[in-house]
Amino acid sequence: MAELLYKKQNSIIADGVTLVQDLNPSNSDLEYVQFKLIEMEEGSSFQESLSNTELCAVILTGNVDVVIDGQTYSNLGTRQSVFEKKPTDSIYIPSSKEYQIRAGKNVRVALCYAVSNAGGEPAVISADTIEKEHRGKYSNKRHVHNILPDNVDIPEKLLVVEVYTDSGNFSSYPPHKHDQDNLPEESLLEETYYHEINPQQGFVFQRVYTDDRSLDETMAVEHQNSVAVPKGYHPVGVPDGYDLYYLNVMAGPKRKWKFHNDKDHEWILERD
Repeated sequence: MAELLYKKQNSIIADGVTLVQDLNPSNSDLEYVQFKLIEMEEGSSFQESLSNTELCAVILTGNVDVVIDGQTYSNLGTRQSVFEKKPTDSIYIPSSKEYQIRAGKNVRVALCYAVSNAGGEPAVISADTIEKEHRGKYSNKRHVHNILPDNVDIPEKLLVVEVYTDSGNFSSYPPHKHDQDNLPEESLLEETYYHEINPQQGFVFQRVYTDDRSLDETMAVEHQNSVAVPKGYHPVGVPDGYDLYYLNVMAGPKRKWKFHNDKDHEWILERD
């Protein structure tokens, strides 16, 4: 099995464009999901042609123009730090399209891919349309921005969500999994986590494990690291003094998020 933890890299891939993360079939066990994180200097550009993949580009910080087949979508992006905790703009690009991203200042873009042969049209997911949600209680609280949840019909396969977990809290907890194609009880969805931490010198813990423990890894995850979840439960714990942001990308054979809790820990949901 490939490693699950992907450290931050700094590969220059174009003039003014740095590749920070790149999870793909050559370095992961993921079949449906791919993920890139790029940082762009003002005035730089990144372009790509999509083949058998659909894409959601999430403008984590800064402002960009995106050109798709000659049409320009201008001034996307709403924040200079993810820890402003407000929604941002994203853009969906269907398979077989060619696109270009043109950077304004302080640009960081998450490129979220899923296997797809569907056609369709590009779509801007504006910040003011994002559903915001609070989950959990006690030390299990988090704040969610649903960018492409399963009740939005724009993509064929992609699910995209960003989550804030404050100091001292757990997230993706109680541990849950979605690795069985067994709807309506459970769906099969691979997943990636891209983490940012405030302050940046911090770390969090993420465990990925299966019921039979054939997969059981616990990782110290640092700022701008990614974690691949091909299967299994995947809780995250945030130490005191640090806040966590993460971006989730999910995809599988059916575009439905239906998870199964670890029965050993499900009791915490029943507390008053």
